[in-house]
Amino acid sequence: MRAETDTLPLPRFDHLVEMSTGLGMWEHAELLEPRPAHGYCTDDNARALIVLSREPTRSDALDELAATYLQFVLEARKGDGTFHNRRHHDSTWLDDDDSDDSQGRAWWSLGVAARAGRTPAARADAVAAFDDCAGFDSIDHLRPHAFAVLGLHDLLEVVPDHADARALLGRSIDRLARAAADADLAWFETRLTYDNARLPEALIAGGVALGDADIVDTGLDLLGWLVDVETADGHFSFVPAGGTVPGAPRPAFDQQPVEAVAMAEACHRAWTVTGAECWRDRGLRAVGWFLGDNDTGGVLYDTTTGGTRDGLMIDQVNQNQGAESTLAGLAALQLARTFGLDTPAADVNAG
Repeated sequence: MRAETDTLPLPRFDHLVEMSTGLGMWEHAELLEPRPAHGYCTDDNARALIVLSREPTRSDALDELAATYLQFVLEARKGDGTFHNRRHHDSTWLDDDDSDDSQGRAWWSLGVAARAGRTPAARADAVAAFDDCAGFDSIDHLRPHAFAVLGLHDLLEVVPDHADARALLGRSIDRLARAAADADLAWFETRLTYDNARLPEALIAGGVALGDADIVDTGLDLLGWLVDVETADGHFSFVPAGGTVPGAPRPAFDQQPVEAVAMAEACHRAWTVTGAECWRDRGLRAVGWFLGDNDTGGVLYDTTTGGTRDGLMIDQVNQNQGAESTLAGLAALQLARTFGLDTPAADVNAG
């Protein structure tokens, strides 16, 4: 099955509204019901800010939600380039899980909001937050750097002479490029784990921002390798939640919506940079994973609620519709609309 843009559902935001309060978006759900006891996290509110900043549908309700998610991320700032992650349902911050990933995703969301926030005030507040970005780093992990690069790409489109942001972009791209250049590895790491397509996507985005065609080409090559590894019988067969090594038996489960949206967005970026139809086709195939174009035929996106089920299992679909999965489905369907447009290739020397 090849998904075409005129046959795909439009994203709807009913479940997003139900999962949100005046403070932010709950992290988990049992079926459709939010689970307040599990609280909030910056990871998911950053994802929600990205989704609504990119959403062209205008309404007061969506504007208010976007403002809530932005406020959540801004309140998570510690003032040294880092962020709190977990927040109790009574609004107090819990400092036992300030993961590096949440730091990178926070900067990613603020970069998207700086470029595409729903109001001028939101865009200005997001830009101002980058005064603290010089303090960001992740010593042991690549994905936080990849997430940050995606936000820095957007921020530098708005403020191209932001010295701290440009310096951070250079440091993060250097970390990713050195990992990609390891002669003993076909991939950045010995295992494929999670959000895998974000790594080559960051090289593509960072190469464009730096005007470095070699970095862009490296990202495209690695993304092509990942597409081949994660394709079976004409559809995407993503790595399981526990990760795997290249060449391991497939299919493997549980497969996660976050993996599918990462692939869809990476292919979309490759398409906008190169204009090559193969990337459009691959991106639409990744969107189709949510709608049954996968190893079991299970449908993850719920067209009646706008939620997305939490995982593709070997004999069923996880029926819970939590924040991470729901936002993954919405982001994928947002991309599907733009795949229907004629998008020119970007100038990699324009960064």
